[in-house]
Amino acid sequence: MAQWTSAVGAAQLARQLQAQQQRPAGPGSRRPPAYRALADGIRLLVLEGRVAVAARLPAERELALALAVSRTTVAAAYEALRAEGFLESRRGAGSWTAVPAGNPLPARGLEPLPPEALGSMIDLGCASLPAPEPWLTRAVQGALEELPPYAHTHGDYPAGLPALRQMIADRYTADGIPTMPEQIMVTTGAMGAIDAICHLFAGRGERIAVESPSYANILQLMREAGARLVPVAMEEGLGGWDLNRWRQVLRDAAPRLGYVVADFHNPTGALAGEERRRALVDAARSAGTVLVVDETMRELHLDEDVAMPRPVCAFDPAGSTVLTVGSASKAFWAGMRIGWVRAAPDVIRSLVAARAYADMGTPVLEQLAVNWLMRTGGWQEAVRLRREQARENRDALVAAVRRELPEWEFSVPAGGLTLWVRTGGLSGSRLAVAGEGVGVRVPSGPRFGVDGAFEGYVRLPFTVGGPVADEAAQRLAQAARLVGAGGGAGVEAPRTFVA
Repeated sequence: MAQWTSAVGAAQLARQLQAQQQRPAGPGSRRPPAYRALADGIRLLVLEGRVAVAARLPAERELALALAVSRTTVAAAYEALRAEGFLESRRGAGSWTAVPAGNPLPARGLEPLPPEALGSMIDLGCASLPAPEPWLTRAVQGALEELPPYAHTHGDYPAGLPALRQMIADRYTADGIPTMPEQIMVTTGAMGAIDAICHLFAGRGERIAVESPSYANILQLMREAGARLVPVAMEEGLGGWDLNRWRQVLRDAAPRLGYVVADFHNPTGALAGEERRRALVDAARSAGTVLVVDETMRELHLDEDVAMPRPVCAFDPAGSTVLTVGSASKAFWAGMRIGWVRAAPDVIRSLVAARAYADMGTPVLEQLAVNWLMRTGGWQEAVRLRREQARENRDALVAAVRRELPEWEFSVPAGGLTLWVRTGGLSGSRLAVAGEGVGVRVPSGPRFGVDGAFEGYVRLPFTVGGPVADEAAQRLAQAARLVGAGGGAGVEAPRTFVA
């Protein structure tokens, strides 16, 4: 049985390698032999996530023709990659990409710092902001006033409180997507929603197509559920989905599920346009793949001129191909663990039935608080405050990083909470270790990839602003100097949580 889960064509790989060669070389750099340059180019594409791990590479003759080099050069490059552990081959099955054990360094994760530690450490691990007061307090007070009738019941609502299901359905309907409350299940955060979907649709060993890079905690959730992740590389910068790659993976790998973030993608910040949304839904429907669309960042458009496209579920209003996941955690507050799923009524019934074995329901008080916010207009006011704070933080962080680390590359997103940064050739994992030593916590790129990709990246959230953003950038620059001088390798810490 072949060990590859996707394939890259000769022409596509040649284009990526040629684009890579257009980057300026460092001062005093020497030109390596042709086979070595080719091997290094392919290895870098794998580590950056441009070429997926376990992707079948073109045959030697095909790639030689596409690159206009000798077959001997390609054969020598493939042999060097095999010796380094970045390529595996089998007679009759071809050659496919890999990542050797221990190289690159494993991804570091970060758990949220306890409040008492925030004075000495700048936490850039979690893309979450403090609660938008006074709306949290008002929502809880409103929920307490409405609690007495529910206190006389058993308190278990596996599908969610009827009032909140109706409120969420009405919001979709107002957005142009007619929705019944029977199409809504309230969950304990977006993670609870996706966990329920994975257990219902993707049993152990099933393939799930995921963006590369993607949201770290969802990738780990799927791994622990026993899924086989099939990465689909994103376009550079804020380009978003590469539809040709998606069509190829849907056709060749036949994944049971596909997981995407269309609105201000975590971590890149990309916003998918309507035509790409329609095309991806059509491709998933044709392949028989269920598309899980994470909308947790949708309301966080930060620039005034952003024209928000219709939700992905607008192109599958019945909810048979698209399962939409929403949440209050990013738009309102991470401590408000309320999420939801929008899908076809029969899918919702199956999710509710399966939920009883792991989770009897979401806390009533928190549901009442979110319902109060949405009913009274408090939600809109709180989200407006959240956008203002995130915008100010984004602008301050961008200015500070550009000043302190001018060699780092990134595109500034028009919304969301994260900046995806290429670190000028430095190891993201080593930066994470060195950063912790100088008082700044930052998650390394491989945390957001599959099997070690994105070693040359870090993710920076819009959670600090003003002088704190300046200080964070200065500490990151200090960590970069340590790593550049050969320090900061450290000892790999246990994998924990990144929000």
